[in-house]
Amino acid sequence: MKTKVLYTFLALLFATAQIQAETPGKGTYTRLVFHDEFDGEGLPDKTKWDFEVGYLRNHEKQYYTTDRIENAYQKEGCLHLVVRNDSAVIDGAMRPITSASIHTKKTFSLTYGKIEVRAKLPLCLGTWPAIWMMPLKNTYGGWPKSGEIDIMEHVGYDPERVNYAIHTEAYNHMKKNGKGSNAFCPTCYTDFHVYGLEWHEDRLEWYLDGRKRFVVEKTPDATWESWPFDQPFYLILNLAFGGGWGGLKGIDTDILPQEYIIDYIRVYQ
Repeated sequence: MKTKVLYTFLALLFATAQIQAETPGKGTYTRLVFHDEFDGEGLPDKTKWDFEVGYLRNHEKQYYTTDRIENAYQKEGCLHLVVRNDSAVIDGAMRPITSASIHTKKTFSLTYGKIEVRAKLPLCLGTWPAIWMMPLKNTYGGWPKSGEIDIMEHVGYDPERVNYAIHTEAYNHMKKNGKGSNAFCPTCYTDFHVYGLEWHEDRLEWYLDGRKRFVVEKTPDATWESWPFDQPFYLILNLAFGGGWGGLKGIDTDILPQEYIIDYIRVYQ
């Protein structure tokens, strides 16, 4: 027992020394600056999250609703984002498919840090859940000039993989030269997994359950066209349906509703 206590003390001492030796933007992020454990009831916490509204991008089929409990609710310590084939009448029009997208644009943003999200993904042809980041201001111009960071994307027609990407003026899927990768995750729709990103001044690192899976490094000659990641970004959690990627191999509305379940989000600097 004494040996175990001594070992634990030495390990903590070594870890503390490591943290103190780190330089900003280069080392380990340990200070919790934003989090949501989703321990409440009903709609997401309005002091942390806002809703996107409407038909927004990528020719997706869902109408994003605001303050609609059927599409976004907290229960038993988790946030549920739900895509429904419910033909709801919203703002005087029929919305055949509804879902939710929440963001922190008005409440929280960061430049450099570590983001971790524990989530379970849906399984349905057409679903497209994501964890991603967009610039608080269009410092270098509209998309993709000011950048986009995709911490995790998943499409229902390829259910055992999760995807990582950045979009910039120099590198994006419209030019067919985007920078991205994927990781095999055969239980991502049956179990919870932790999707992580470490954003440093000189690199971006993607993690799956604590294991590093992908890195994009800033080159010595980088300009804003290839590296706009030197400005505040905010967070987005959404569940899209169909669209340019989610609907690439069709959609299946017969097995809706489907849920994207988030246990927590934690951000460190």
